[in-house]
Amino acid sequence: MSAATAVALDLDKLFAARLHAARARPYLATALFALHVVESRAVPTMAVDRHWRCYVSPGFVDRMPVEDLAAVWVHEVSHLLRDHHGRSDRLARDRGMTGAGDRLRMNLAADCEINDDAFGDGLVVPKGAVFPRHLLLSGGLLMEEYAGEIRLGPMTRYLAWLDCGSGADGVAREWELGPDGAHGLSEQERDAVRFRVARGITGRPGDAPRGWRRWAEEVVHPPQPWRELLGAAVRSAASAAGVGEDYVYGRPARRSASLPGVVLPSLRRTPPRVTVVVDTSGSVSDAELGSALLEIAAISRAVGGRRDLVSVLSCDAAANVVGPLCRAEDIPLLGGGGTDLRSGFARALAARPRPDVVVALTDGQTPWPAVRPACRTVIGLFPRGGTSDSWREDDPDHAPEHPPAWARVVDIGPRGPGV
Repeated sequence: MSAATAVALDLDKLFAARLHAARARPYLATALFALHVVESRAVPTMAVDRHWRCYVSPGFVDRMPVEDLAAVWVHEVSHLLRDHHGRSDRLARDRGMTGAGDRLRMNLAADCEINDDAFGDGLVVPKGAVFPRHLLLSGGLLMEEYAGEIRLGPMTRYLAWLDCGSGADGVAREWELGPDGAHGLSEQERDAVRFRVARGITGRPGDAPRGWRRWAEEVVHPPQPWRELLGAAVRSAASAAGVGEDYVYGRPARRSASLPGVVLPSLRRTPPRVTVVVDTSGSVSDAELGSALLEIAAISRAVGGRRDLVSVLSCDAAANVVGPLCRAEDIPLLGGGGTDLRSGFARALAARPRPDVVVALTDGQTPWPAVRPACRTVIGLFPRGGTSDSWREDDPDHAPEHPPAWARVVDIGPRGPGV
């Protein structure tokens, strides 16, 4: 097509489609209007770069209905909100995806993550949209999972034109303006847009599809490397001044030389003793009890592998027998009733020799000791979401107390790196 007959970009139509998209997905409005439009005849359809610019083909806008363009707006901004460019960078680095076809594979994987629940409820399915079923894949997965399953070949040959820009796969294009170009968002501005969208989704639960709710929860409450945090908390408590220290006469203090005839004891650090109190009440699931066993094994490693110095007791409304750690899988976790960890703390502190560190693994549905224990305390909290934060077995109107300020609190999630 010559310059004289080239189709001009119909901004009115394009912006009408964006308004339609914002009405169909109001929780995405902030992100949709944060995009800056750049006309580009090098783009086959619409694409985004990692700096939140939206590149638009005038011919594509001319031949597509407003309803289809609205769906494409939602699709493109979804790449940016879900950080597909950053995730693609990490994926390429971790899996060595640097070949010529890897850009297409990651773009397809990102599209599958978005499209399997993006349309409907006011948004039509745009022509050419790629779904997991088109690639003989299951729905509901993440981009990283799809990228490991997609195989390029005859089935994907007709999709070679697909190009959503560096916002989808992290690879800069020649037609993009780059980091120094005009109208790009700074990293802080991008994060602010994501957080505002996420708060809009979590503030009205049930209005957004499952994939968006999952994304929003991770933005508002990012997952913690909880095993690393728990291990660090235990090691910090175990190495604090006064923990595992005692005066012994087996090695006289060096200051004895200045006092003839007087033998002064030396201060010696011994491995700390740790007691783990496991909440076994009815509100703690079997999966969480299994997670507690894994944490007990990790705690023993955190204190140097001395299992003889780690004791475990289970506690619901009453504390059970304190037992030394032999193997984590052999620990009897007894209970199933109400929750009152005060008895567990009292039993742990009454043991002789007294522990240097007490670790409580619980869902937090418990009253706490009124007085700070005479040792370091770490609390590992199993996650509780939604209305379950105000639930207790014997009183549905009960609002649990927050963990005390004198304890180091670590939220225990579903997975994380080893201690």
